[in-house]
Amino acid sequence: MPEQLYALHVPAELHAPEGAAALSLRPLEAHDEGEWMQVRMNNDEWLSPWESSDPEHGANLTFGQWIERQRRAEQEGTAVVFAITYYGRIVGQISLGSISYGALRSGIVGYWVDESYIGRGFAPLAVAMVCDWAMYSTGGPHLHRIEIDILPTNHRSRRVVEKVGARYEGIRRAYMYINGVWEDHESYALLAEDTTQGFTKRLLESAE
Repeated sequence: MPEQLYALHVPAELHAPEGAAALSLRPLEAHDEGEWMQVRMNNDEWLSPWESSDPEHGANLTFGQWIERQRRAEQEGTAVVFAITYYGRIVGQISLGSISYGALRSGIVGYWVDESYIGRGFAPLAVAMVCDWAMYSTGGPHLHRIEIDILPTNHRSRRVVEKVGARYEGIRRAYMYINGVWEDHESYALLAEDTTQGFTKRLLESAE
């Protein structure tokens, strides 16, 4: 089937609704290299316990090559990466990958947030916004199931999945290569029928 049938119509920007933090999600671009690299460098120690890598030691990509790979994935409909921005400043990243169509219509979400902005609810809000776009938006991929997989020791990520109402499904054994070890992950999922009002609205109402 022609790949253009699955091309993602990625929005230029997704804005959090009124009453939420001034958060926006937008695709990363080549001109973001300096800011993105600085944020990552500032958070190297903070993010290192959860850092995944390729056990086969594949070639490292430049930032520009990584952006080109993102554009190809969007055209193929397999993945999208958003910068999480707060008043225009990059404060994290959220991705929707491993997108499947047909009878599955599923994807996997991953995210990180700048340590200096933790505790403000940015990660659960970003997850809810991505799920609303991917499941319900006219221009989204119309997914039915979105999975979030976390290390059992990542207690902050567990709070994120709890806040968005994701349901625990079990352990994925040796799921991902983290810091030189194949690590088990806890698997959580959200289904399109879990809410009739959208995940962002449900999240904000639960925080009132």
